[in-house]
Amino acid sequence: MEYLPAPAAPAQGHILCCQCGVPIPPNPANMCVGCLRAQVDITEGIPKQGTVHFCKQCERYLQPPGTWIQCALESRELLALCLKKIKASLSKVRLIDAGFIWTEPHSKRIKLKLTVQKEVINGAVLQQVFVVEYVVQSQMCEDCHRIEAKDFWKAVVQVRQKTVHKKTFYYLEQLILKHRLHQNTLRIKEIHDGLDFYYSSKQHAQKMVDFLQCTVPSRSKSSQRLISHDIHSNVYNYKSTFSVEIVPICKDNVVCLSPKLAQSLGNMSQICVCIRVTSTIHLIDPSTLQIAEIDGNTYWRHPFNSLFHPKQLEEFIIMDINRVHEKKKGAGAGARSNKHTLAEAWVRKTSELDTDHQYFCCTHLGHILNPGDLVLGFDLANCNLNDEFANKMNPQHIPDVVLIKKSFDRCKRQRRRNWKLKELERDREASDTDDERQYQDFLEDLEEDETIRKNVNIYRNADIPVESDTDDDGAPRISLAEMLEDLHISQDATGGEGAEMLTE
Repeated sequence: MEYLPAPAAPAQGHILCCQCGVPIPPNPANMCVGCLRAQVDITEGIPKQGTVHFCKQCERYLQPPGTWIQCALESRELLALCLKKIKASLSKVRLIDAGFIWTEPHSKRIKLKLTVQKEVINGAVLQQVFVVEYVVQSQMCEDCHRIEAKDFWKAVVQVRQKTVHKKTFYYLEQLILKHRLHQNTLRIKEIHDGLDFYYSSKQHAQKMVDFLQCTVPSRSKSSQRLISHDIHSNVYNYKSTFSVEIVPICKDNVVCLSPKLAQSLGNMSQICVCIRVTSTIHLIDPSTLQIAEIDGNTYWRHPFNSLFHPKQLEEFIIMDINRVHEKKKGAGAGARSNKHTLAEAWVRKTSELDTDHQYFCCTHLGHILNPGDLVLGFDLANCNLNDEFANKMNPQHIPDVVLIKKSFDRCKRQRRRNWKLKELERDREASDTDDERQYQDFLEDLEEDETIRKNVNIYRNADIPVESDTDDDGAPRISLAEMLEDLHISQDATGGEGAEMLTE
C-alpha cells in the first residue's frame, strides 16, 4: 500500500511595489505603506492649529456660539470642546483615538494627538497619527463684564438690622462664607445699618433671601421697577429689590418681654438675657434658669427692644456667691437650662471700691463665677429705663443688677489667639475703633459659645505659635481640633513661582 504525501499548503506570494520595487504582500493599491503615505495624505483639509477662548476671571472656556463651560485641563469636557472645533473636517475620516499631549500649564497651548483612518486607492485603508495645536486666548465673558462694570445689576438684597452692634452681621457673614452664597454676587456694599448684595438675576437674589430667613429671625418684602419694555416681543426688563430686616436683638442684650409673651413662654420673668441668636432668639431668665426660643414670626407679633446699649456694660467684682441647687418651679414653668447654674451673688462696682455699697442679684453664671472674679453686667437700679413694658412692671420684680459674662484680659486674649476668620470682599465705609471693638466682641463670643462655633469655619493662624496651658488664666480657648488649615497656593504645577494658572 502506498501513502500519498499531503498536498502542500498554498503560500502567499509577494509582489513588487509599483513605486519603489520592494517586495510586499499583495494589496489593492499595489504599493508599500511608505509610498502610499507619500502619495496620499488623509489628514488633508483638517486644520492643525486652532484657537480656544478662556476667561481668566471665572476660569471658563467658550463653547461657540455663546456658551461658557467649566473645564479642567486634560478633562473629557475640554477634549470634547476642542474636537467640536474640527468636527466638520473630521467627517471625511474615521476617528480612532484622541488624547492630550502634556504641555506647560502656563504655556497657553493645548495639544491633541488624533488617530484617524480613511479608505484610499482601490479600497486600501490607511491609518495616520497627527497633532492639532490650540492657542488659548484670553477673553472676558459677559458675566465677568457685568461684574467688572459694578453698576449692572437686576436684583439687590438689602439686609438691615436696626441696632448699634454688628454681632449678628459678623455671624451672618461667616455663614455666607461657609455655604458659599457670595459666589453669584456682582458686588457687596457695606452701609451703616447693614449690607447690600447685588445680583445679575432675580433667582440668585431670591435664593439669598430664602437663606437669610432660614438662618436668622427676619422678615422680608420685595418690589420691582420697570426699566424697559419691548412691545414687539412683549419682553419686560425689571429691577427687583428685596428688603430683609433682621430682629434688632443681639447676643448679651437684656430685654423686657410683654406680659402676654412672657406668659405664653411658660410664665417666665419679663427681664431676660439673650444668650444666642441663630435661626431663633434664645432667651434665659437669670433668676430661674428658664429658657425659651422665639422665632421671627413670634417676635414681629410681640416686638420688644433691648434695654441697654453695649457701651453701658459696667464691671463688677464678685464679693460673695452662693449656688442654688434646687429651686421650686412655678405653675406652668417651661424648660430650664442644663448648661448654666443658678446662683445668688453680692457684687460691687469696680468704680465704687472705696464705698461699702453692694448689690444683690441672681445670675445664671454660677458655674464659672467665684469670689473675686470680675464680671460685666448692667446696673438697673441706677438707670432710667425708657421701655414701654419695663415702666409698667412692679419695681420689686426688676433686679438691681443683671450679670452678662465673665471679664478677662482682652489684650492677653488677642495676643495668644492662634486662629482667624475669613471675610467677605465688599465695599467698606470708613471703619472706626468701635467696629474693631465689636469684631473683638464677636471673636470672644466664638471662644465662649461652642454652639455658634459649630456653624463657623475657623482657620489656624500659623503666624502665632501655640502656647502651653501653664499660663492659662481660665479664659475660654478654641482647641486645635476645631480649626481648619488655611490653603495658600504659592507655586504652580511646574514649580515656577508666580506663574499664571489656567485652572485651580
